[in-house]
Amino acid sequence: MMDGSLVDGGGGRRDAGRAVRTAARSGAHDTVTTGLAPGFVQANVVILPKAWAADFLLYCQRNGQACPVIGVGAPGDWTLPDLGDDIDIRSDVPRYRVFRDGVCTEEPSDISELWRDDLVTFALGCSYSFEEALLQAGLRLQHIANGTKVPIYRTGIATAPAGAFSGPMIVSMRPFAPRDAIRAIQVTSRFPRVHGAPVHFGDPAMIGIPDIRTPWSGVDPEIRPGEVPLFWACGVTPQLAIEAAKPPFCITHKAGHMLVTDRLNAEFASF
Repeated sequence: MMDGSLVDGGGGRRDAGRAVRTAARSGAHDTVTTGLAPGFVQANVVILPKAWAADFLLYCQRNGQACPVIGVGAPGDWTLPDLGDDIDIRSDVPRYRVFRDGVCTEEPSDISELWRDDLVTFALGCSYSFEEALLQAGLRLQHIANGTKVPIYRTGIATAPAGAFSGPMIVSMRPFAPRDAIRAIQVTSRFPRVHGAPVHFGDPAMIGIPDIRTPWSGVDPEIRPGEVPLFWACGVTPQLAIEAAKPPFCITHKAGHMLVTDRLNAEFASF
């Protein structure tokens, strides 16, 4: 586990993102990045062979709330200069998932030995960015207060297909009192590149969630009397599309183990 003093973004430490990446690269940090480098954009990662990249990019463009593209690498290039000067995507994510024919076969902390000249890296926006904005607005986030992962759900909302890529939308849920729910919608609407406003609020059955008390992943939620559940499109959505498409080879981040960039969350606000 890395020293928290290295990742303080609140004091203007412009090297906070690099500190997390350096720790991941050295093996000093191989777990979740929740709460690290506050103020800096964290990204979901998908790495595909070039032959599959065009269809995946189209899938992302057609499903921008769930798959907001914030960076794309050139084939064979493991850097993402638009997101950080020294990013090495082969080692800077704390934990990866390797898929073969749509099945996850391993979860390494380094993919250097798996790298190929035809691989294309996609960085997708992450809800950690809008969560910081919610906290700055004085809104309580239950999972952060409890030190747990946000609950996520598989919905009945079908994503728009592209080539072999298709599947249901995955959503994350955060409950709020009605007044705070309105504020949460306002705040997250400012960040369309990191999922933006909720896709639904209220009755979960309307989006195909049979039991809100049983998430698809994450800790069972505590919804207090009078609170309203809000549902945001989630960056896990493309992993289900990958499982459905069954590309012969693909690498993603492990949920919660994000690429920490040098970009500030404030840069991604639209107004």
